[in-house]
Amino acid sequence: MRKLSKPAMEGGNPVREEFLIFGKPEIRDEEIEEVTNVLKSGWIGTGPLSKKFEEAFREYIGCKHAIAVSSCTAALHLSLLCNGIGPGDDIIVTPMTFAASVNVIEHVGARPIFVDIEEDTYNIDVSKIVDSITSKTKAIIPVHFAGLPCDLDPLYQISKENNLLIIEDAAHAAGAKYKKRKIGANGNPTCFSFYPTKNIVAIEGGMICLNDDEITEKMRIYSHHGLSKHAWQRFTKEGKKTYKVIYPGYKYNLPDINAAIGVHQLKRIEEITEMRTKYAKIYLDEFENFDLIETPPDKVDRRNVWHLFPILIKIEKLNLSRLRFIDVLAKEGIGSGIHYEAIHEQPYYKKKYQIKKGILKRAEYVSERTISIPLQVSMTENDLYDVVKAVKKTLLYYKK
Repeated sequence: MRKLSKPAMEGGNPVREEFLIFGKPEIRDEEIEEVTNVLKSGWIGTGPLSKKFEEAFREYIGCKHAIAVSSCTAALHLSLLCNGIGPGDDIIVTPMTFAASVNVIEHVGARPIFVDIEEDTYNIDVSKIVDSITSKTKAIIPVHFAGLPCDLDPLYQISKENNLLIIEDAAHAAGAKYKKRKIGANGNPTCFSFYPTKNIVAIEGGMICLNDDEITEKMRIYSHHGLSKHAWQRFTKEGKKTYKVIYPGYKYNLPDINAAIGVHQLKRIEEITEMRTKYAKIYLDEFENFDLIETPPDKVDRRNVWHLFPILIKIEKLNLSRLRFIDVLAKEGIGSGIHYEAIHEQPYYKKKYQIKKGILKRAEYVSERTISIPLQVSMTENDLYDVVKAVKKTLLYYKK
């Protein structure tokens, strides 16, 4: 019998000494130079670079309007608010997502209706949506989990037949495509994130893509405290100093200091996607016949941008829990993350909605067993193979 390598947690030698940070962004000299220029300019708030970022993103996606905001959370909130979603309304959403996708529903006074996920993609199961629609249902928020688009054709058919708004949560999916069309190009509100771990970053930030002129104008005003003019329009040489409060708005604008990073990251988005895809293929090949985990699918009709590489560990075959696995990997020098613990089982939502165990069976099963391993362009191929080695070493050692 072959002797198994002992994990560092058990007194063995780690796979690597330098800790591999999960989600470390790649920042190049171009971003640093642009940020320096903004700092020297004296105008670091929302201004010309934010507008430049909007225009570049709009052109890249192929939508009519793009609105730069402070986060994807802000984008989702505005998409609900400015489309009249409020108390008494039901919003269909996946439980397999970050808290923000559901928190914003609460913020506008509506109610989340959770629909279970698909077996393989972890996206919302479109086949189960119709049974959840009632007279109170006003919208659906599909989340393109890990960078793989949801099955949009049947989803939009359901929305058309039932007069429902679709708000796409594309926090993971900048550059992703469904049947050769970029996510965000179809005209409905689509919300992107530029958080530090995302495929392209802006320190923090978000973008709303849509085609509706009236809703766009409303979102722009709401994102600047509800004012008729934002600071750049008031304090430049040609600006008018007065303004009117049109709505009770929010502080959701994106400063130029953030846009300075975003504009250069966006220029490299195709390069970034190609690199992440290359790394994902290596993972898929290395884990293909490894029966202690399940790996993500790669759908032929969709372009996956591989924001995450989640692996589902078969804990029934192992003598360690998911949390213990994360700790053991850390001792091997490998960072990881959990995406996600099902939202309906989080304390606030569990107490408020009291959804019985087993109703959202697949989401519960997946959320108890998945971890995300590092996948970012700041990695080298050696880093990648260290991750593979650490995962296999750990799971083989603790195999029952």
